[in-house]
Amino acid sequence: MVNLEWYRSFKAIYKTGTLTGAAENLFISQPGVSLHLSSLESYVGYKLFERTGRKMIPTEKGKVLYNFIVEPLSKLEDAEKHFQKSTEKHTPTISVGMCFETFQITLEQYISTLPFNVIIRFGEYPEMLDQLDKGILDLIITPQKGNSPNVEHEAFSSETIVLVGGIETDGQAFDSLVAKNDLAGMEAWLKQQKWYGTAGDMEHLLRFWQLNFGKHADFRPNYIVPNLNSIVRCLSGGKGLAIIPDFLCKKEVEEEKVKVIWEGFSKLTNTLYFGCRKNTQYASEIHIIKNLFKEVMVSI
Repeated sequence: MVNLEWYRSFKAIYKTGTLTGAAENLFISQPGVSLHLSSLESYVGYKLFERTGRKMIPTEKGKVLYNFIVEPLSKLEDAEKHFQKSTEKHTPTISVGMCFETFQITLEQYISTLPFNVIIRFGEYPEMLDQLDKGILDLIITPQKGNSPNVEHEAFSSETIVLVGGIETDGQAFDSLVAKNDLAGMEAWLKQQKWYGTAGDMEHLLRFWQLNFGKHADFRPNYIVPNLNSIVRCLSGGKGLAIIPDFLCKKEVEEEKVKVIWEGFSKLTNTLYFGCRKNTQYASEIHIIKNLFKEVMVSI
């Protein structure tokens, strides 16, 4: 008999493109995800993914299966959320959506101090906005505002997307090119360096490049790691470049493990918003989380 968790893992691999990404999304081990996938493939009798390096590419059979199960599985997950029984009957449970890196930098260290239950969900911003509107999430942290009349947004902070490098990266030649406004020389220098990126997400790099060079970035990072915080750790004390939000590496910059190479001719800044439904029953709990975020963002 098929196990529902096999389908959850299959869906997560399909959406993230990697076993590591699926494991992080589901809060289980990578071997666990691999076991679920192999069990499902054995059950259906078909190979569902082609393994290309670290990337999982769905086969035609895998695409067909995904299209069959994605909507029913989403409905089951919605039902699970709405009818989930809390371990403490009278303690409210708040579902909060944000990116993985934001959680690690902000809420992770304080979550045990909250006087209510919390479910943290990671995902793409459009998906989180949709889940907020449907009542699956109660609060989201996002740089994107939706259009739903049922949702209100409150700006609380901002992030600047910057070019950073390991402290051993020699940027003097690049600084000289910037001073001369030599775009061609700057672009050539940057492409000669070793770059870090994350699996399936080049948004920061693409937007930064388009804003400052007026073209699409025609190269890919040399090293693909699980998330932006991994990039900061890889760069610390070494060499290499990446384009990331400034607040994620503020501590490492102060400790002279990482340095800001360039903020761009025009700064690429995102406003960070709280998003919640206008008629929420968890206003007091959401207020506590909002205040905690504001305090943490000021401190970093």
